[in-house]
Amino acid sequence: MDMDQWSAVDDYLTALLAPEDPVLTAAVRAGDEAGLPRINVSPLQGKLLHLLARSVQARRVLEVGTLAGYSTIWLGRALPPDGRLVTLESEPKHAEVARANLARAGLDGIAEVRVGPALETLPQLTEETFDLVFIDADKPNIPDYFRWALVLTRPGGLVIVDNVVRDGAVADEHSTDPAVQGVRRFHELLASEPRAAATTIQTVGVKGYDGFTLAVVLPTAD
Repeated sequence: MDMDQWSAVDDYLTALLAPEDPVLTAAVRAGDEAGLPRINVSPLQGKLLHLLARSVQARRVLEVGTLAGYSTIWLGRALPPDGRLVTLESEPKHAEVARANLARAGLDGIAEVRVGPALETLPQLTEETFDLVFIDADKPNIPDYFRWALVLTRPGGLVIVDNVVRDGAVADEHSTDPAVQGVRRFHELLASEPRAAATTIQTVGVKGYDGFTLAVVLPTAD
């Protein structure tokens, strides 16, 4: 099998399980028109995020890495009317596009876009607790983002990290790619972290070959 086959399967499944949605299509188009990179999750991956948020009965969600707000919309739609979603974006231009997309989706009442480097905005959230955290940002800082997620997520909550396989390069101990080094350090952290139970699943599809990490935050001993 190759990329063409993966994409064909994704197209077939998307048509059945995550068919075209005018709001999501407009969000992608707005990102393209603003010159944002087309690196958002796929429709099926967005649906996965939505279902995972529903499975933990999420009321409060934190996202690290907004881009145009495509995944933010999927997550926001899983929340109740009085839910809260905070999404962190380092680029003001991206945040502007995302805010408009969230407003179009009718989610501006529950979704807040905070602008600035995430390692500066995350400490501002220590008074809050989240049910689900989705990390989809610069890979060299993933270990630090995950440490913050452990602080901010309730016991039993879920942390999801995207792009952690890197076309299989995560297995290359000699790689000098900062992104690969970041995901390797992240997995080494996971292996010794008593506060979380985690696994990483490889994925293929229209986004190529990559993977997600799923981590459940464990209760701490009194």
